[in-house]
Amino acid sequence: MVLVPDMTVRPASCADLPTVARLRWRWVAEENGATDVLGEDEFVETFVAWAADRSDTHRCFVAERDGVVRGMAWLALTARVPSPRAPHRLSGDLQCVYVVPDARDQGLGTRLVEAVVTEADRLGVERVVVHSSQRAVPAYDRAGFASDERLRHRRVRPVGAPRDLAGG
Repeated sequence: MVLVPDMTVRPASCADLPTVARLRWRWVAEENGATDVLGEDEFVETFVAWAADRSDTHRCFVAERDGVVRGMAWLALTARVPSPRAPHRLSGDLQCVYVVPDARDQGLGTRLVEAVVTEADRLGVERVVVHSSQRAVPAYDRAGFASDERLRHRRVRPVGAPRDLAGG
């Protein structure tokens, strides 16, 4: 791995959101080919509105070099049920860690994950979980993430499957 010292990792600004949306679009296209629901411009508009509406629960960090955003990572915050020992509880979900292909293997993903974990600690988050691709498991292990026998998940519907909004 070649570390790139001139890369800045910082919280995303509102002005970054269209670029972050295009990174998300690019990632999905790389993984799955062309998207078939929203065109890129419509997706960017939808994404920016979504992110703006959720700025209190979703924190984005970007990796930037020479004014160009090269990667992103998100911290999604979830309030937990209070306990007598901890009346204000939060959990975090590390989401959408992505670095453009020509900037990979330079430590950017690690720096983005560190930024998210640092923010989670600053906010008093009890734990941060991540649903990883198989390729990224070693990187998350190096960053201090571990498997836990008590953590379980259940898929409710296939990824990308439309929701029946009518409830039927």
